[in-house]
Amino acid sequence: MYKSVLLMFILLATYSCTESKKDNNTTTETTNIDKKWWKEAIVYQIYPRSFQDTDGDGIGDLKGIINRLDYIKSLGVTAVWLNPIYSSPNDDNGYDVSDYRNIMSDFGTMEDFDKMLSEMHARDIKLVMDIVVNHSSDEHEWFKESRSSRDNPYRDYYHWWPAEKGEPPYRYSLFDAEGNAWKYDEQTDSYYLHYFSQKQPDLNWENPKVRQEVNDILKFWAEKGVDGFRLDAFQFAAKDTTFPKFPDGFEKNFIQYYAMQDGLHKYLKEMNSEVFSNYDVMTVAEGAGRTLEEAHELVDADRNEINMAYAFDAVDIPKADGYDLATFKETFSKWDSAFAKKGWISIFLSNHDQARMVSRYANDVLAYRAPSAKMLNTFILSMRGTPYCYFGDELGMTNNPKLKNIEDYKDIAAINGFKKAKTNNEDLDEYMRNLRFGSRDHGRTPMQWDASENAGFTTGTPWLPLNPNYKSVNVNAEEQNEESVLNHFKKMTALRTNNDVLVYGDYKLIQKEHKQIYAFTRTLDKDEVLILLNFSENEASFALDNLAAYSEIKINNYLELAHTESEITLKPYQAVILGKD
Repeated sequence: MYKSVLLMFILLATYSCTESKKDNNTTTETTNIDKKWWKEAIVYQIYPRSFQDTDGDGIGDLKGIINRLDYIKSLGVTAVWLNPIYSSPNDDNGYDVSDYRNIMSDFGTMEDFDKMLSEMHARDIKLVMDIVVNHSSDEHEWFKESRSSRDNPYRDYYHWWPAEKGEPPYRYSLFDAEGNAWKYDEQTDSYYLHYFSQKQPDLNWENPKVRQEVNDILKFWAEKGVDGFRLDAFQFAAKDTTFPKFPDGFEKNFIQYYAMQDGLHKYLKEMNSEVFSNYDVMTVAEGAGRTLEEAHELVDADRNEINMAYAFDAVDIPKADGYDLATFKETFSKWDSAFAKKGWISIFLSNHDQARMVSRYANDVLAYRAPSAKMLNTFILSMRGTPYCYFGDELGMTNNPKLKNIEDYKDIAAINGFKKAKTNNEDLDEYMRNLRFGSRDHGRTPMQWDASENAGFTTGTPWLPLNPNYKSVNVNAEEQNEESVLNHFKKMTALRTNNDVLVYGDYKLIQKEHKQIYAFTRTLDKDEVLILLNFSENEASFALDNLAAYSEIKINNYLELAHTESEITLKPYQAVILGKD
């Protein structure tokens, strides 16, 4: 009996791999669902500096994105989130904006942007722009005016503390080499506030003129036809401008003191009233508050603020020493449960602020890289919530072994963090070990297009070194391999697009105590699927009384599946989605 059932599932698995498009052509008809395009979207995040260079300067550009739009369309994604492309001195790779209505010369021109947007829309791809307005660049005209004199009309666009009052109460800076968020400025004998680098002064959102400036910027891009906005670091925008003293050691849990301060909801409601509600745009803020209740206050429809929460709980789980799958399950299950009836969440494992997901959550050694990358993509694209897929993860790109010493890094967070650790006599070997595991630069190395010099990314010198594995891990090679990470990704996007159960279906965790397998069901009306994900490098068995009811293999990242009527044995990092006939 076992052999016959096993053979049946091997045949079904092979059939599923070759006929996935045919199998996925029906969408379940459902009722009483609050359908929105941004709930059904599959978002592909592009770090423009690293995607495709067309002028040989080693930096990706907008023309490069235009040239690759057919590839992006082929992935089955429906929206692109583009990291900042505005004019910037590049202290933090574009997250320090000097002109919100212009394009950084590295990336091209406004004409290039307009063409890119038009070409995206011609392919039914929507564009979500990154809006960085917790802070600006210190080279923005607003700040130049603000620092010029204490009575300048732009003075209150930023947070200033006059030196005659003494040193301001300590505030922690995420990117400052000394960790201090106050910077003394001789010109007016005052300190200005910067939660990030010294070249990123925080805007004063209590000033209604600042809020109007931002709303005008949003309208500028919305009128161009942009389809959504991601508000960078916005949960930090509101501040208690009396700047009371915080308890000693608060920086170890600074989110509790920085996020969701009084006034934030007022600011978001204004933005919604003046901009968001007047356009069919998707809105998401970086961060989701300090509690589940605060997340709901941001995104519930009756709040009239933004569309979806973007919580960071899960990206903080992996460490250089590993992580506990139970915590991973608990985190995602908690967020799903909290938003099962109201509100909406984002699902992601990586972005421009994280190292590569396969190196953090799974296994990037040669034997397991491909199956574990497929497994992680299966997870992201089978959960309830809007999935965010980071460029290169559809190939299974990994952390770059060339990033060994601090001199190899370009990220200001890494460089200034090293300086701070050195000043504080911390263990620098330990600092570097954690950096090699989790540095943002790992997620920013250039896209691997083919096996030619510089992976087809540039004819010049890449701004960050290419991962040596680009000769085998690249778009060209994976497009020609039916069993590649890339082709598995395409099958998953097709499955999700054509099955509402994977978008709107209820989520139920099964056997939460299983140490290797993450198992859950998605159910919508009469449609139900079972998702089984082996998060380990060892085989793992999963038993279920009604397992035989799930007789259709919709997705399998291997060519076979060991299966009896009541038990499945998954290979290392195997991922399967089973449906009921």
